[in-house]
Amino acid sequence: MTAFDPQMTGPILSVSGITKRYGARIGCADVSFDLWPGEVMGIVGESGSGKSTLLGCLSGQLEPDAGQVVWRGANGPVDTVTMAEADRRLLGRTEWAFVHQNPRDGLRMGVSAGGNVGERLMATGARDYGRIRDTAEDWLQRVEIDARRIDDRPSQFSGGMQQRLQIARNLVSGPKLAFMDEPTGGLDVSVQARLLDLLRGLVRDMGLSAVLVTHDLAVVRLLADRLMVMKDGRVVESGLTDQVLDDPQHGYTQLLVSSVLQV
Repeated sequence: MTAFDPQMTGPILSVSGITKRYGARIGCADVSFDLWPGEVMGIVGESGSGKSTLLGCLSGQLEPDAGQVVWRGANGPVDTVTMAEADRRLLGRTEWAFVHQNPRDGLRMGVSAGGNVGERLMATGARDYGRIRDTAEDWLQRVEIDARRIDDRPSQFSGGMQQRLQIARNLVSGPKLAFMDEPTGGLDVSVQARLLDLLRGLVRDMGLSAVLVTHDLAVVRLLADRLMVMKDGRVVESGLTDQVLDDPQHGYTQLLVSSVLQV
């Protein structure tokens, strides 16, 4: 897990009363929490629990029906729910990052590996081709991709390599917050372990805050400082990750933990 000290500074993200409905069905309801600099918040629950809807509302991909998402970034506090769409897109290219479960959703498959990483740099103002390429090579190596493959296209990579390339593309610009949607989902166990070690090191080294959605309790055990458990669109339990997993209080959380222990 990462090291963070909430006594040293205020929260970097404050979420208050986020609610999203789909007609009569509740996507998520009245979710509130603070995220501190360098902290990873895990969100778990079964399929349909509301965790992906919540992540979409937090990251600006979905418009909530109610609530605030206050981001305290380079330009001071701003409610990202009500900010202009152009400003939200800029935030997504600079101070925020989003890691998709399917790396193809976060990569341009017809562009080289180096081009995928370089595009993010160019979106933040970089123009020197030599420096962009050097930085791309450096980041490929950081995510354990041979720099000699800089001109290969993502379609030539394995699923695990595509995910690592997506991570490089997202983190090259030095964001402060990453949204991660099942980042190890669909990968073989051995590939998952390698990717988790990589993510844990990058989060620590960059002082990155993150909101991590997953159904895998082993993933949150390794990566998340705190944990929220969702059921039917609502947070039913939250707390320090080890505390929630080792001594679950809500019946649903107890069921989740026991189902893992029985496997």
